[in-house]
Amino acid sequence: MRETAVHEATRRRYLMCPPTYFDVVYAINPWMRPNDEEGRVDTERAVAQWTELKDTYERLGHEIHVVDPVPGLPDMVFAANGGVVLDGRVFGSRFRYVERLPEAAHYLSWFKTHGSRLGIADIYVPLAVAEGEGDILIVGDRILAATGFRTEPEAHRELADYFGREVLSLELVDPRFYHLDTALAVLDDETVAYYPPAFTPESRELLRMTYPDAIIAHEADVMVLGLNAVSDGKHVVLPVEAKGFAEQLSRRGFEPVPVDLSELRKAGGGPKCCTLELRVESA
Repeated sequence: MRETAVHEATRRRYLMCPPTYFDVVYAINPWMRPNDEEGRVDTERAVAQWTELKDTYERLGHEIHVVDPVPGLPDMVFAANGGVVLDGRVFGSRFRYVERLPEAAHYLSWFKTHGSRLGIADIYVPLAVAEGEGDILIVGDRILAATGFRTEPEAHRELADYFGREVLSLELVDPRFYHLDTALAVLDDETVAYYPPAFTPESRELLRMTYPDAIIAHEADVMVLGLNAVSDGKHVVLPVEAKGFAEQLSRRGFEPVPVDLSELRKAGGGPKCCTLELRVESA
């Protein structure tokens, strides 16, 4: 029987964007149903839920930075797609769908304006489609990068060249899990949780070999975006509906911190989608 590990939290810096203009007015993933009554957004409730997420991070001791929302960009609340910040450098975004294309420039502008104060030394704009931490996740010294629906394989090569780190390429096959952060959660520098059916057989085997001690999530939890979670190494902020995943985390020594983001889930988003980590300390 596996012993329960003792985990330590580390203070993080996060970038977030309020859902002031959040709505579901187009469909670029299976979660978005703009013509369905159940898909209709209560913006006031979305703002309240987002605010509680931000407050939760602050109660856990994390530092929050906020980028201003822009009218006409309802998905800008999903800050994770704004780029990847690692070793004090920014790997920017290039979105696949025209509806989200302008977001990249607004996040880039924020990094240019605030970067030097935070310790950001360089900014790179990829040539290939790359949707930030939606498809690019950091696990210790390794970068996990997905393709299949949004980010292009060429972006993985750009990542490796820019950061000088190992990039493990994974392929998604289920459109419900259109970004890596809907199918895999980073829990600490060595531990991940993932949902095997979201990946090709080759990617499943790669994950199995690389992370033999991973948590394997259940369908009921991933269908409420349970893996779209944010961990500081100990506390794991996750959707309140993902009760089975919360139990798995507790058994492994992590501390689940449930939040309600049901309004943002109408666009296919959860805690991680709303959260871009600012890793500004140089390696």
